[in-house]
Amino acid sequence: MAQWRDTMEQLVRDRERALLSYAYLVCGDAVQAQDLVQDALVRTFSRERRGLTAVKAEGYVRRAIMSSFVDQYRRQQRWQRVQHLFRPEAIAPDRFGQVEAGSDVVDALATLPPRVRACVVLRFFDDLTVPQIARQLGLAEGTIKRYLSDGMGQLELALGPLEDADSADSESAPASGRNRS
Repeated sequence: MAQWRDTMEQLVRDRERALLSYAYLVCGDAVQAQDLVQDALVRTFSRERRGLTAVKAEGYVRRAIMSSFVDQYRRQQRWQRVQHLFRPEAIAPDRFGQVEAGSDVVDALATLPPRVRACVVLRFFDDLTVPQIARQLGLAEGTIKRYLSDGMGQLELALGPLEDADSADSESAPASGRNRS
């Protein structure tokens, strides 16, 4: 029974900063990131898991962070659809005042819708494939591809042209082909 506590303590001691950084990339808010990590730790360690190492636990916690964020977003969306029934004179938030296309990646990520942001973070931070992202978020692969395309387009608008190793390789290939002709 004490083994899972030791695992949790080791994980928090050694990887807390990395988990907070990951959660911050996912949600874009430092306070919400702390809440996501705390919720994920509770979800992961609320029941005993035999043979759970700190490395495996970190994977569980990261997945719980993403799940908590997506669940929270869905609850928010549902509430926004019915809140007018409870507060008829509520003032709509200024959505354009919050969007700034700065040169900082975190600011650019904050402009993305939550599902698109989740796909971009899973693809480029966690280095997951499209099928893996689809399984993790419970969406179709085509939907994931669309979200990634939309997200990259929005990030390019905010950050300027993004360097891509694949495009650099493809640019060098035609040049060598032209030399042969």
